[in-house]
Amino acid sequence: MIKADINYSDFEKLDIRVGLVVGTSAPEWSEKLIRYEIDLGVEIGKRILFSGIRKWIAPEELVGKKVPVIVNMVPKKMGDEISQGMVIMVDPSTSSGQMAPVMIYLPDELVVGSVIR
Repeated sequence: MIKADINYSDFEKLDIRVGLVVGTSAPEWSEKLIRYEIDLGVEIGKRILFSGIRKWIAPEELVGKKVPVIVNMVPKKMGDEISQGMVIMVDPSTSSGQMAPVMIYLPDELVVGSVIR
């Protein structure tokens, strides 16, 4: 499904940064979620995020990886914590019928917290 066109001003609202996954866990209260601790650089600091990808990706696979993160999402309560952003990933089911999401890993040389535009 192709979504409606947006203006540049809509895209401008997204604050996407290079994040470094410094810790992960699988919350006992969920069979689907992975809890990330992500370093987003000096300006933003560390944040906790959750993604429903545990069926396909083991939490420990993500530690040390740099990923694109939307940092200005409205916070969302997840269990006893608040998810403070969203990791951007590929949904291959839209083209191949495969259901597993694919992480987008950024090059190691990128500085944590750098703006993605």
